[in-house]
Amino acid sequence: MFDMEDAARKASGASYVLASASTAEKNRALLALAERLDAARAEISEKNAADVEAARKNGLSEAKLDRLTLTKARLDEIIGGVRKVASLPDPVGEEFDSRVLPNGLRLRKRRVPIGVLGVIYEARPNVTVDIASLALKTGNACILRGGSETFGTNMVLTRIIREALTESSLPEASVTYIADTDRKYVGELLTMDKYVDMIIPRGGRALAERCRKESTVPVIVGGFGVSHIFVDETADLSRSLRVIENSKIQRPAACNSLDTVLVHEKVAEKFLPMLAELFRKDGVKIAAEPKAYDLLKKAGAADLETADEETFDTEWLSLSCAVKVVSGVDEALSHMRAHGASHSDAIMTDSASNAEKFMNGAGSAAVYVNASTRFTDGGQFGLGAEVAISTQKLHARGPMGLTELTTYHWICTGDYLTRS
Repeated sequence: MFDMEDAARKASGASYVLASASTAEKNRALLALAERLDAARAEISEKNAADVEAARKNGLSEAKLDRLTLTKARLDEIIGGVRKVASLPDPVGEEFDSRVLPNGLRLRKRRVPIGVLGVIYEARPNVTVDIASLALKTGNACILRGGSETFGTNMVLTRIIREALTESSLPEASVTYIADTDRKYVGELLTMDKYVDMIIPRGGRALAERCRKESTVPVIVGGFGVSHIFVDETADLSRSLRVIENSKIQRPAACNSLDTVLVHEKVAEKFLPMLAELFRKDGVKIAAEPKAYDLLKKAGAADLETADEETFDTEWLSLSCAVKVVSGVDEALSHMRAHGASHSDAIMTDSASNAEKFMNGAGSAAVYVNASTRFTDGGQFGLGAEVAISTQKLHARGPMGLTELTTYHWICTGDYLTRS
């Protein structure tokens, strides 16, 4: 039986040790972790292959199987990500917003760790290492709960992480994995407000909603949202097509992959046949509203079906895409607001005014002008790994890297000053 309260209490104790650890101490632990992961490639791959095979037999979707699988390239990325985090500036202890009041009291804000992070995620074993490395660098302890389908891989990864911590004279309780697949432990974690300072769910809407409703700990929600690209009437259509292909095709199962293409009515007749040919070549299924449907059908689009309003609420995570013709920026933004644009959204345009209007009107965590939505990623943003991509509006937005895993307290200095 896993003892959640005991684990949370130990994690809380470890967080106080980490909070006072030097940058050099934390970096030594991170580099030790990278070395141990590199040395354990064969063991990690073997456990992961067993997890993937079992998940396939249990009917896990292709999108989730893709997220579960650790290829050599992904292991390279994981190990490289740990080393990248070690090389990044440590935000802990940074001071900002300094001022001196008329009474002589000097005020400044100093970045400090949040404390204990509870992170719940699904078929993403890379998240285990990403979170552990980011938490360690920022002096936070973490309690991790991955999906049952990746239990074997995560247990190996957690053992390696804790060995690196011990080797570096840091408490192994700094990283705790819930070593039981019983779902009751998720509920227990959500109520550990005496020890846990933040809950971060990384998964589908059902998980996020459960955390919102049940947690007595503050929750950061993110990782899902319908991603759009709007091609306006001034856009370079050929170059826009390449951006759309990258956003949709490079990794369809990613949360920042393209879900809906919106096309200005003035260029739809020219652009949609180009899009039909691209999607035919790449094997993308299309769901289109009537105006777009007629133009795509005329162009000979393959795998074409009609879309209703509910279709545009779909985060596909696969080789499918919705298409709609709109009258301009205003209708594009209105459509996005109605259909879950909170993650990554882009405009293709050569108009500075249209770009400005789109940037101001889009409510997304990451807004792009003439760039692929696939860039929404901690590594791509130069943050190292990320603990999550926040799509809410408080505390953090977009990829949550090192700075987003800190809070601050006020440092107030006087010369034996008293209040009059």
